[in-house]
Amino acid sequence: MFVTVSDSKPLIRSTTVLGIIHNGSAVLGADGQATFGSVVMKSNVRKVRKVADGTVMAGFAGSTADAFTLMERFEEKLGQYSGQMKRAAIELARDWRTDRFLRRLEAMMIVMNKEEGLVITGSGDVLEPDHKILSIGSGSMYAQSAALALKRHAPHLTAEQMVRESLTIAADICIYTNHNLEILEL
Repeated sequence: MFVTVSDSKPLIRSTTVLGIIHNGSAVLGADGQATFGSVVMKSNVRKVRKVADGTVMAGFAGSTADAFTLMERFEEKLGQYSGQMKRAAIELARDWRTDRFLRRLEAMMIVMNKEEGLVITGSGDVLEPDHKILSIGSGSMYAQSAALALKRHAPHLTAEQMVRESLTIAADICIYTNHNLEILEL
């Protein structure tokens, strides 16, 4: 497949962010690579954070500045809706899709608490993926496949072990994902 980039702008590639809820634990992890076109610009970017006094985790893929804007808006929505994660996510997605400024932002987000996880997109989607496995970014399908296999065939592993191994597998395959992992747990 060939990709044409207008105005000689380099392609911005994503990352790999993976969340798993398993055996009462919620874990969110990401690699640390930021690329611009075919160049690695930074290898230790923090793409996952705890918000809402440590009760919710959020991770992003896409444009870093856009993602920070969305994370701030999500935190505002959490405050506005008394920590109700799903309601905050729906309201953020609505604003993201309809607001003239926000709809130009290029990123995706995963938000999680101990019970549920959601993927939020700029097209207004708020998705609760099957199997409590959430993934975004260029290496997401590699990480999601590995996580699904581990959840099915190695349920004795912890959520942290599953996230770490799945991200490692994605980093072995995806050139836009590195082995510099950051993993958070609730």
